[in-house]
Amino acid sequence: MFKLISLKSLSAVAMSGLLAACAGPAQRPDYTAFKKSQPRSILALPPVNETSDVKATHGVLSQVTLPLAESGYYVIPVGPMEETFKQNGLTTPTDIQEVAPAKLHDIFGADAALYVKVTQYGSVYAVLDSTTVVAVSAKLVDLKAGDVLWQGTARATGKELGGNFDASGFGLVGMLVQAAVKQVAQTLSDESVKVAGLASQRLLSGGPPNGLLYGPHSPKYGTD
Repeated sequence: MFKLISLKSLSAVAMSGLLAACAGPAQRPDYTAFKKSQPRSILALPPVNETSDVKATHGVLSQVTLPLAESGYYVIPVGPMEETFKQNGLTTPTDIQEVAPAKLHDIFGADAALYVKVTQYGSVYAVLDSTTVVAVSAKLVDLKAGDVLWQGTARATGKELGGNFDASGFGLVGMLVQAAVKQVAQTLSDESVKVAGLASQRLLSGGPPNGLLYGPHSPKYGTD
């Protein structure tokens, strides 16, 4: 009986190793539709906010234009975009993102639209620490054909911005005070916007392994 169990265990280990070997490295996304569409201009729609922080939509929207432009695309200016929707009675991101792609193309003339969701935004308070977290997901949609050209997710934290003071040497009380002070500082300085910038860069920068294809205004256009 002991030998039988051992053989089964070895078989399970061998099978796990075989499956891991077959999995290999993560595959590159399928860019077939993206290359066929060849978008030149992008309309970044107001992000849908799935968090409890009312500032999440504009905090993230203010940070997505730069990485899109750096990736080589013309981005429809945010101000005129929001005013156009307002004049047409659309004031919530959910309603705006439900507008038909063809209609968005007719109104703005953009080749593609970026649909963003904010799934985490703001300070996360733990007993001995506090940090700011922003998590987003997005998809790029061809406004003529309605095809999804690309999609991805990204996450960033305030810890990655640096400049944190370590109070662990002051014991438990010092660490508790540090966590409380950090939470107040993050709220007052609206650190979430800076973290949203980092998350947006990760999400929307062009290039491998999973980023957008470089746009026509990038010197790297066509290299991916």
